[in-house]
Amino acid sequence: MRPPKLASLTAHVTELEMTAPPKQSLPMPVNIQTAILRVSDIPLNYYRFLYLRVGKRWHWADRIRMSDEKLAALLADKRTSVTVLYVNGAPAGFFELHQADDDIVELTHFGLMEHALGLGLGKWFLLQTLFAAWTLNPSKVTVTTNNLDHPRALQLYQQFGFSPVATREATVEPLTEDELLAFAKNL
Repeated sequence: MRPPKLASLTAHVTELEMTAPPKQSLPMPVNIQTAILRVSDIPLNYYRFLYLRVGKRWHWADRIRMSDEKLAALLADKRTSVTVLYVNGAPAGFFELHQADDDIVELTHFGLMEHALGLGLGKWFLLQTLFAAWTLNPSKVTVTTNNLDHPRALQLYQQFGFSPVATREATVEPLTEDELLAFAKNL
């Protein structure tokens, strides 16, 4: 007998943009060894591992459901970059940027894994993410979040200089147990 399909969720989506680099700086958290490394030619299974470990509790599903061919093309696009945060030698989060054109860089994914929460890394890592986005010299950086995301995500983005520009409703289909099992079998 198959487990029942999970009920769809309605998300209130907020689109934000910032038109100037952040002016603040934050010290690196103390007593933690960190490394931030941009990953070129990221293996699909490693990318999906990062994506699932960061996003499962926030109902990220698109990249897990995406075909290998489509995901490989997206990640191979020179306008897309994936950067991984390591804490004490282990992956602890990542961010993904997409330079839509010369004027706009989109922060498509950002987050920490559960074991990295509560270490004082969130604000510092977001600031490093924004510095990376602004090195591409856009006229603005955009991000989209929703009420299924971390409860302080919207507030944090605004604290760092993002302003809401649009809102909308969206339907989110949570990952099923069958999808998670299929993903695990492919590792």
